[in-house]
Amino acid sequence: MNALAQPKISLEAYMAWEELQPERHEFYRGEIFAMVGAKRIHGRVVNNLAGELRLALRGTPCQAFHEGMKLQIGADTVLYPDLFVTCDKADLATEAVFRAPTLVVEVLSPSTQGYDRSQKFALYRRLESLKEYILVDPETRRVEAFRRTPDNQWVLCDMTEADTLHAASLSLSVPMAEVFAGM
Repeated sequence: MNALAQPKISLEAYMAWEELQPERHEFYRGEIFAMVGAKRIHGRVVNNLAGELRLALRGTPCQAFHEGMKLQIGADTVLYPDLFVTCDKADLATEAVFRAPTLVVEVLSPSTQGYDRSQKFALYRRLESLKEYILVDPETRRVEAFRRTPDNQWVLCDMTEADTLHAASLSLSVPMAEVFAGM
């Protein structure tokens, strides 16, 4: 992400400004960062997972959302996850800003991989509701989940060699063939 040259602004000013922009921008501690455009394989994996999660969540109190939905973390951060699932009643009633995801999925690209694995993960960990953070690398077909334990530790589960992507936080699985379909 590239910081736009401008002074630090408030969360409220960012929200009002962002609504008028044709592109998406993330917000962190008063700074605005332009989102990098995605490649076809990135969009394909996000769409595959969103479709599979929507089907798996049918009839449950949870919903999957992807691209273009804001996730607010505290009073200083707004991110656009590639995909997330929320079961929170307030989230399910909002039109624009979500605050309590159970699961967040980021589809990696060479330019965002380091950020998604480090600073972005550190920001997501501030969400008490978050139980699982899944990283999907379409280039290498590597799939890793970080799961919160009852004592608030994060444990890595590497699913790269598995036949299914298992989202333990929601007790559901997606066949890897469906995650990477069309690639």
